[in-house]
Amino acid sequence: MALILGIDPGSRVTGYGIIKAVGNHHEYVASGCIRTTAKETLAERLDVIFQGVTQIIDEYVPRELAIERIFMSRSADSALKLGHARGVAMVAAVNQGLPVFEYEARKIKQAVVGNGAATKSQIQHMVMTLLKLPSRPQEDAADALAIAICHVNTQHNLAKISNSSTAVIGTNRFRRGRFAEETTKK
Repeated sequence: MALILGIDPGSRVTGYGIIKAVGNHHEYVASGCIRTTAKETLAERLDVIFQGVTQIIDEYVPRELAIERIFMSRSADSALKLGHARGVAMVAAVNQGLPVFEYEARKIKQAVVGNGAATKSQIQHMVMTLLKLPSRPQEDAADALAIAICHVNTQHNLAKISNSSTAVIGTNRFRRGRFAEETTKK
């Protein structure tokens, strides 16, 4: 059993979602948003995000943090602010000893909805369904929960591949070794 913290970073609203993972099974623990105000400077907003993520980590003690990888959208200024928000969330996690995993938005949508171009509404619906929630979570919280779900699924699949590929790697090494011996004898 592991608690996973998903973060959907934003300079105005940073969503968070915590799920309990047992194998490939997900269970909802908590979610919400860290909100800043337009009156605050960028530095003050980043401090609010840092303190908020740190408080969540202290309260729930997750084992890993999964966060959305930055992408270039409307403007370079928006991307830079998003990058700052991402950075302070990552530093909060690393300061608490959590490993950080990054996922592209398309991969997250694909993992949760089955469509890399899914809408916010589709993500909310699938998160609600997968975690058996009584109502749709707020958009940013749903995105954070989707990131956590994507992380659990990805890690579970990587573990399965790792376990099954060990035998294949050993066989391939043997074949390469035998082939090398045959070619040198000629």
